[in-house]
Amino acid sequence: MENHKNTEIITLAGGCFWCTEAVLKRLKGVVKLQSGYTGGKISNPTYREVCSGLTGHAEAVLVEFDPAQISADTLLAVFFTTHDPTTLNRQGADIGTQYRSAVYYHSEAQKNAVLDFIAGLEKDGVFESKIVTEVSPATVFYAAEDYHQNYYDQNREQNSYCTAVIDPKVNKLRKTFAHLLSA
Repeated sequence: MENHKNTEIITLAGGCFWCTEAVLKRLKGVVKLQSGYTGGKISNPTYREVCSGLTGHAEAVLVEFDPAQISADTLLAVFFTTHDPTTLNRQGADIGTQYRSAVYYHSEAQKNAVLDFIAGLEKDGVFESKIVTEVSPATVFYAAEDYHQNYYDQNREQNSYCTAVIDPKVNKLRKTFAHLLSA
């Protein structure tokens, strides 16, 4: 994904990419999202290969955002509020390295901002357990298959995972961050 003038890119992995995408796409200032795979050891992985846990990839979302509309810290606040950054390789019933909590930074400034943000969460005791979110440099990002893009909005009524797992995250976003939602 090419970023537009005056935008930034960050890659976020918070378990199932359907969840992460469904939450972040609702925010003012998020210009573009792409669900996919990163952090693994093979080229052009498929969903089936990533789900096996053998490729080393995380399900992630490449996020292009306008920092004039939403700061990186605000984006991180939403991200850390809408997934559990204290469980290693797991989000709820989704278990495996592909569901790890991770931030893949695209610059040294972004890396420092992420590390400072996590340190602040730890200092303030926001979570009862230690944050285990991986913070690593962005590597090659492989777009997921087309049917994974905008999955929640296209499949909410047909897929019980959407209503059981993603709806609560979207509802938490609406309740906690209503002022950040796009129209």
